[in-house]
Amino acid sequence: MAVEVDGGLVGGDENYKQLFRRLSLGNESRKSPTTLPWDRFQNWLHCVCVVTFDLELGQAMEMIYPSHVKLTEKEKTSICYLSFPDSNSGCMGDTQFHFRIRQCPGRKSLGPAMNDYNRDCPTALQSDPGYYYGFVYFRQTKDKTIRRGYFQKSVVLISKLPFFILFNYLVGVIAPEYFTNGEPSLEAACHDIDQWPPPVPGETLNLPFMGTVVQIRVPSRTDKLIGNSQATPKSPLIPANNILPTLHEVDLFSVFQPVLPHIQMLWELVLTGEPLVVMASLPTVCTSTVQALVSIIWPLKYSMDYRPYFTIHDSEFSEYTTKTQAPPSVILGVTNPFFAKMLQHWPHVIRIGEMMQGSSKSMSRLKKGGNLKTLHSKPGVYTRYKPYLNKDKSILKKLVKGVQAKRPVEVQTAMLRRYLLELTQSFMIPLERYVASLMPLQRNICPHKGAPCLRPFDIDQFLKTVDQSGPQLTSGLKGDWVGLYRRFFTSANFDSWLRSRQLEVNQKLQALHLEALCQTDLLSWIRDKEEVEIVDLILRLREKLSLAQNNEIPVSRDTIKELQRHLEMIIVSLPEDLQSVLRK
Repeated sequence: MAVEVDGGLVGGDENYKQLFRRLSLGNESRKSPTTLPWDRFQNWLHCVCVVTFDLELGQAMEMIYPSHVKLTEKEKTSICYLSFPDSNSGCMGDTQFHFRIRQCPGRKSLGPAMNDYNRDCPTALQSDPGYYYGFVYFRQTKDKTIRRGYFQKSVVLISKLPFFILFNYLVGVIAPEYFTNGEPSLEAACHDIDQWPPPVPGETLNLPFMGTVVQIRVPSRTDKLIGNSQATPKSPLIPANNILPTLHEVDLFSVFQPVLPHIQMLWELVLTGEPLVVMASLPTVCTSTVQALVSIIWPLKYSMDYRPYFTIHDSEFSEYTTKTQAPPSVILGVTNPFFAKMLQHWPHVIRIGEMMQGSSKSMSRLKKGGNLKTLHSKPGVYTRYKPYLNKDKSILKKLVKGVQAKRPVEVQTAMLRRYLLELTQSFMIPLERYVASLMPLQRNICPHKGAPCLRPFDIDQFLKTVDQSGPQLTSGLKGDWVGLYRRFFTSANFDSWLRSRQLEVNQKLQALHLEALCQTDLLSWIRDKEEVEIVDLILRLREKLSLAQNNEIPVSRDTIKELQRHLEMIIVSLPEDLQSVLRK
């Protein structure tokens, strides 16, 4: 007789040699992690770079702090080019913006703190091990003492976390201090950050920084999507000098005001992973617009590549501008006029002019694609895309009335964000409902068989449910919802969402299976089993225990203790010589 534990049959035909090899691998001691200098810093930032302009080299890396941090030459080159405005706008004074670059292969995987953060944070805010974010503070001023006549330098925070508001705030404090007081101020700021606790989703943190206290709340996957998501702090909070209401949310209304009549169409384009390019004169406008687009489908994660700031020197320039194949599913933000010609073949172009906050006249009309010849074309959306859904004019009317009534921008942004959130939820609820129907019944989970898995997602079967239980149940919008779903199913957004849901559901099923095992009399089961089967069972249970202890199977500590008790009882029932091997 054989029993299946998590997908594998335990039989008498597997020899001891293979089992003990697996046993020795599983028994390798794991030392408790020790916090080393700069470990806590790495939970927030990878490093801080100072980029200057060299007359012979152009943009050049002046300093990387902490000095032990390694960047590849390709990463250094990308950071240098992206840290200076790539336009003829003549950004005099101080300019802030951010970029996103690919991380070179061969890097270490995320550490324990980042893995814990990724597990509990909203999926759209997860740290991506394949990319770095760069938060730039660029200063350009006239200086007669310099041969070129200008002081040009950038301070750049490099991080794996998409905390745009927090890091833009930090670099806005660090850079001016550095320009005035030099390297000691940069060292002081980094040592402050090295004292911070890790970013734990759901917790409110008071962070000492440059003689002040910055209070933030790290978003959690369990937060309410609408309404107050503040949780009760686990420890008393000290008064904070600076309270950041959000780590990541951009001012949607101010950013989208020039193209507000097309907001619903932009939502469709981002949802389905269409190629989009944002053209603006200033890097600040460019990066904030791209970031707003990425967040337009919250809480769904935008899973394609996106570059808030893209230049002609980017290592992916040829890949993303080639005309020999269709444009890739990516959102680019550019300021160099050269791109107006290079990207004429792109199907969807957003041209953002100067921000005209507070005026409904700044709202543009839709332009047919193919008319964009220069970066200085009129603001608007240039596309031939035909939306699947009928336009909802009610939200636009509300926002226009708000402009006329001089409603605060924060209120306008909250209204727009709520509208987009409800639109995304209406689209995703039928998908979530269908996935729930694919789960096996809990009563069918058997401890003597492998943990069950989620049944495959059948697109045709799902589409048959749309007419009766589709988005129209929660949204007043009419249109071709089935057509929109079909287009969504071809995108990386759907693939990423489905894989995430499958992982989450299968982990839950693993947890239920583990709980069922803990409630089973395993000692009775092993009485008539061969030793080889019992050892195999022990190894498989140890594997489950390891996954549970590493939070890869979401079970309580009591369940883990019960599983450990079962393991110990099984081991004690074996001959002493075998016990000694198993305890090594």
